[in-house]
Amino acid sequence: MSITKQEFARRRKNLMELLEPGSIAIIPSARMLTRSRDSEYPFRQDSDFYYLTGFDEPDAVLALLPGREAGEVVLFCRDRDPAMELWTGYRAGPEGAVARYGADDAFPITDIDDILPGLIEGRQRVYYAMGRHAEFDQQVMTWVNVIRSKVRSGAEPPGEFLDLDHLLHDMRLFKSAAELRVMRRAGEISARAHERAMKFCRPGVYEYQLEAEILHEFAMAGARFPAYSSIVGAGVNGCILHYVENSSQIRDGDLVLIDAGCELDFYAADITRTFPANGRFSPEQRALYEVVLASQKAAFEVIRAGNHWNQAHEETVRVITEGLCELGLLKGDVSELIANEAYRPFYMHRAGHWLGMDVHDVGDYKVGGTWRLLEPGMVMTVEPGIYVAPDNLDVEERWRGIGIRIEDDVVVTREGCDILTADVPKEVDDIEALMAEAQRGDG
Repeated sequence: MSITKQEFARRRKNLMELLEPGSIAIIPSARMLTRSRDSEYPFRQDSDFYYLTGFDEPDAVLALLPGREAGEVVLFCRDRDPAMELWTGYRAGPEGAVARYGADDAFPITDIDDILPGLIEGRQRVYYAMGRHAEFDQQVMTWVNVIRSKVRSGAEPPGEFLDLDHLLHDMRLFKSAAELRVMRRAGEISARAHERAMKFCRPGVYEYQLEAEILHEFAMAGARFPAYSSIVGAGVNGCILHYVENSSQIRDGDLVLIDAGCELDFYAADITRTFPANGRFSPEQRALYEVVLASQKAAFEVIRAGNHWNQAHEETVRVITEGLCELGLLKGDVSELIANEAYRPFYMHRAGHWLGMDVHDVGDYKVGGTWRLLEPGMVMTVEPGIYVAPDNLDVEERWRGIGIRIEDDVVVTREGCDILTADVPKEVDDIEALMAEAQRGDG
């Protein structure tokens, strides 16, 4: 485990210090999901639950009770069951939850209806992410209603429900040194996977074969799962932002857009590279690619503590609009084109998002209605793109069907930003040299 038991304990302590007095926080784990009939998807723990516990089993509930003399951290989990463990793997059990995961008290999940209402009773406020788990929402309300039914006997039900997400997600937005080490490693693994795909690519191979090369590199490095469904789009498929079919044969002259990143120890990487299938950019491909790359570099220049979240996006819009004008795909005054969002048929998404345990990670982008100021320890993606739809009759035919995106992961520092995914080539000459070397090796 790359995050220590002490760091998980520190996270719980920090969260409890943010709660109003007389509160309880309730956080459920993820559940097993059926893929088909009696086959289940690989289990992936809920990010909030794992962030606070490091506990990677389904059917568990964490209760945090600041100031409780008998122990502030209570975990409900599956009991040990040697017969079931023979089929589905070992369980920590309540004893393991205390010994290995730092719970002050732990109970079998089957006893939660008997025990948790007693922990809620007397607490004035319940912190909980209402609306995210419909079935568990009903369970929480059932426990509260049990207490309400006993008011005449002196029971004290909570009078207020408060959203836990804002406090917890703001904590997750700032990465510790340990988290950054994991994310840097995830970036290095993902970078090698992109290089591997570039070297393997030839006209005639299929998109799914490039995806297989990427997943192989992830798994061989200990990252058994991608952080999200990998996008491998050749030719016009690169103009589909969330293309995941990955089923087409790659043709000579195609650009190949790959958006893929591994998940390592619950932390995501997110990289996009675009490269020519035959190893050489056409003049039109190169011209548009250089505009996207210049826009990303301009964004990097304004990512630093004290600048606001949207400045990076604004820089990409400026450079892309100027570039499209210079190439003749847009016509008019750059300032007016930006004000009228004339670039949006070519660049329809934002320049990035928060990154962490979730690939589109939690955290507010605005505070009090204004763009959030960047602070050290925040991690974000920078992913400008240009997509010329194959049916865009407003541009010359030679530009149509070209889709380009370049994406890297950066951590905000006091002086600027540190690129976590810099190992994979993105300069035109470097990409062409890498692919030429791979082709020579085949010969």
